Amino acid sequence: MKKKRILFTAFAVASILLIAKNFSELRQIDIISNVPYDSNAEASYIETSDDWRLILVNSKNAVPKDYKIELTKLSNGICVDSRIYPDLQQMFDDARNDGVYPVVSEGYRTHEEQQNMMNDKIDSFIYEGYSKNEAKKLAENWVAEAGKSEHELGLALDINADTFFSSDEEVYNWLAENAYKYGFILRYPPDKKYITGIDYEPWHYRYVGTETAYEIYSRQVTLEEYLDNTE
Repeated sequence: MKKKRILFTAFAVASILLIAKNFSELRQIDIISNVPYDSNAEASYIETSDDWRLILVNSKNAVPKDYKIELTKLSNGICVDSRIYPDLQQMFDDARNDGVYPVVSEGYRTHEEQQNMMNDKIDSFIYEGYSKNEAKKLAENWVAEAGKSEHELGLALDINADTFFSSDEEVYNWLAENAYKYGFILRYPPDKKYITGIDYEPWHYRYVGTETAYEIYSRQVTLEEYLDNTE
């Protein structure tokens, strides 16, 4: 009787793990609907490329006012530019085949959502006792100014691990070695803050297309450096 209970328990645990695994795979990347682009960005924009994949957005370059986007909503509610979806899907499928389980934790943000993030960060520093001006300067070290965040393009993703199956470190290592094959680059690499203005973020990836991603990966440069050398 005891042996039967042990076998039943083992079978039940295995079944739960299998169901969870399948659910994890289905819920990560799945087209649900298209979402219209909506942005009120008013910041200036310095055009660096006619290629939508190479639009540069940083502290000096804002999302262009005429930028058009069709969004695909993932099954966890996060949206991405529909044009990057096929490569994103393939990348996640291949990662899972290698036993690594990534999730998109952040994708497209509206101008308003980005501004709200900034306001919340400023408020948190004010609550800690900083003046409004001090709080704003500190917040800018953590959150991009509205209109100047890559997330407003729908081409930038924060990718972390489904911690039920993988660790963040496993996901970051896999992406660092493989993401370029699918058109994605590590946007803020280590020791490049003096160029990008952003500290190392092993989770933040940006779509630039497979050819450009290979060039950036091979030369170990940032998007800024790549564009400076191709103008």
